[in-house]
Amino acid sequence: MKAFIINKYTKGGLQLAAIPTPTVGENEVLVEVYAAGLNVLDSKIKTGEFKLILPYKLPLILGHDVAGIITQVGENVTKFKVGDEIYSRPADHHIGTFADYISINEKDVALKPKNLTMEEAASIPLVALTAWQALVEHADLKEGQKVFIQAGSGGVGTIAIQLAKHLGATVATTASTKSFELLKRLGADVLIDYKTQDFETMLKDYHVVLNSQDTKTLKKSIKILKPEGQVISISGPPTHEFADEMGLPWYLKAVLSLISFGIRRKAKKRDVDFYFLFMKASGSQLEKITKLIEADIIKPVVDKIYPFEQTNEALKYVESGRAKGKVVIKVK
Repeated sequence: MKAFIINKYTKGGLQLAAIPTPTVGENEVLVEVYAAGLNVLDSKIKTGEFKLILPYKLPLILGHDVAGIITQVGENVTKFKVGDEIYSRPADHHIGTFADYISINEKDVALKPKNLTMEEAASIPLVALTAWQALVEHADLKEGQKVFIQAGSGGVGTIAIQLAKHLGATVATTASTKSFELLKRLGADVLIDYKTQDFETMLKDYHVVLNSQDTKTLKKSIKILKPEGQVISISGPPTHEFADEMGLPWYLKAVLSLISFGIRRKAKKRDVDFYFLFMKASGSQLEKITKLIEADIIKPVVDKIYPFEQTNEALKYVESGRAKGKVVIKVK
């Protein structure tokens, strides 16, 4: 089969290669890939930025989002059958959606929403699971609360805004003014132009912050929270609790504890909870997200669709930071 791989960590492009079709484990399904979503995470893994906490063996097929059709099932698979249209965010160390086929554990798979195309479905899993795990699983966001979602026009932002509004929260977000109309349609209540306005002077007494920006922005975000508020960061710094969750060795736990010490201390001083979120694959959570999609509560936001052969161009566009919503490659 064809796949885009890296043989070494690089800032350059991926290599198109012919490799064997993956075998199917007893708890896995073989998926013919119709579309794959691209994420900043793909770029960070490609350059080696995450090699300490995600030590992949090379060569490696990149890609964390998939929509496609099951062509084979393992002997212990009970939830799916050949011919099912599915979508998934494969688990860490089992990624590889920039390819013709991928084998995925059935626990990480869900049936594709009936009202989405393959390309729309491929845009959903990683960002929707991130939003779900941040706002529902960790923050337990409630009706009447206030949440600040940074970078509202990004992949996570566009889904998180819709989910937060469904949960009954008041939503503030940052973006450029050219994205304001889109974000109003998605449900944003407070729109802040990051180029000319400072959210720190405009927001106060918020219950939750979803941080996806740099450390400077994270420090400012802590100041807008109520006592006992929560800042959930998907951009770091990782903590020693994260090291425990990932089963990392003691020395990495010590390093991450040191790296995150300043932020954790600042949060503690203001009686704020700081949590670093590295989302996990979950077919059961995707099933819940599917219900919201089929009820038109959450809608995909797809900026561009590239043909499979232009995967490198698609990844460059993601790395540019200009995408509104998600970028997808069409494989079939």
